[in-house]
Amino acid sequence: MPLKVALQMDPMESLNIHGDSTFQIMLSAQARGHKLFHYHPNDLTWRGGRLYAQAREVSMLQRVPGDHFRFGESLTLDLGADVDVVWMRQDPPFDLNYITATHLLERIVDETLVVNHPGSVRNAPEKLFVLDFARFMPPTMITRSLAETRAFLAEHGEIVVKPLYGNAGSAVFRIGAGGDNLAALVELFSQMWVESFMVQAFLKDVAQGDKRIVLVDGEIAGAINRIPGKGEIRSNLAAGGTAAKTELTPEELEICAALGPELKKRELLFVGIDVIGGKWLTEINVTSPTGIVAIDAFNGTDTGGMIWDAVERRLAERAAA
Repeated sequence: MPLKVALQMDPMESLNIHGDSTFQIMLSAQARGHKLFHYHPNDLTWRGGRLYAQAREVSMLQRVPGDHFRFGESLTLDLGADVDVVWMRQDPPFDLNYITATHLLERIVDETLVVNHPGSVRNAPEKLFVLDFARFMPPTMITRSLAETRAFLAEHGEIVVKPLYGNAGSAVFRIGAGGDNLAALVELFSQMWVESFMVQAFLKDVAQGDKRIVLVDGEIAGAINRIPGKGEIRSNLAAGGTAAKTELTPEELEICAALGPELKKRELLFVGIDVIGGKWLTEINVTSPTGIVAIDAFNGTDTGGMIWDAVERRLAERAAA
C-alpha cells in the first residue's frame, strides 16, 4: 500500500546524489509508489496540541546532476494525522536544535511511525551510546581534564582526541607520545565546546580501514571498509576516505549480535556502526547514518529495499496491535 512519508532533512539542492543514503532511501520509496514530502527542522511548528511542518511534495527523483528532483507547492502537514512515516534524516551537529526536534517528534510517535525513534536518538548519541558496549571498545576516556588526558597518553603512547558531538570525522586529532600541542588542543576543545571530549588509544589498524556496518532493525544489512587517504587517520568518506569491499570477522559478528536486540528494542531501525581492526567498536551512528550506496554497489544488495521492508513490517505490527 502506498505510504505518505515526510522527511526531515537537509536541503534537497545540497545532496550528493551519487552517495547520499537519504537520497537512496527516497529513490527506493518512489519505486514502491510512496508519496514523499520534504521539510527542514526549522519548518516545524507545535500549536494547539498538534505538530505541523511546512513541507513540499518531492517527486521525479533521479540521479541526474542538477535535475534530481521536483518540488510541489508548499503545504502544511499535520505530522500526526497526514502522514504514515516521518524520517529524521538531517545531518548533525547534534545540538540543541537537533534535540528540540526530537522532543517535538516524540509527541507524535503514538500516531505516526518516526524513524529512528526520536527519544532513542536523543538518548543514544553516537559516542555515548557506545559506552553501553564498552567491552568491545578500545581504551577510552570521556573528560575535560588535561591532567587525565596526559596520564592516558602516558599509558597508551598515542591517542586520538575528538569532540563528543562531531560528525563526518571533523575535529579528530592524533597526539603522539611526545604530547606536542596537547595542552593547546585541550584548551581549544574547552573553548569550542561546553561538554567533555572523547580520548581513545590510537589504533594503528586504522591504516587498513575503518569498517562501516549497517544494521536494519537489528539485523546486518552489509558493510564497507573505509580506507584513510594518504597522510590521514580519518577514514570517513566525507573526509577523503575511499570505500572497499569487505567481509565481517567473527568478532564483528559478535558485536552485531550483541547490539541487535538493543537496537530493535529502542526502535533504532537504521544504524551504522564503526569498527577498527576487525574487533574495536568506536561509534554507533543513529542520527543520520550513511554508507548504503557503497554497500549496495559492492555487494549487489538493495539496502533501501530492506529498510522499507522493515518500515512496512513496523507499520503492520502497529496496525495489528
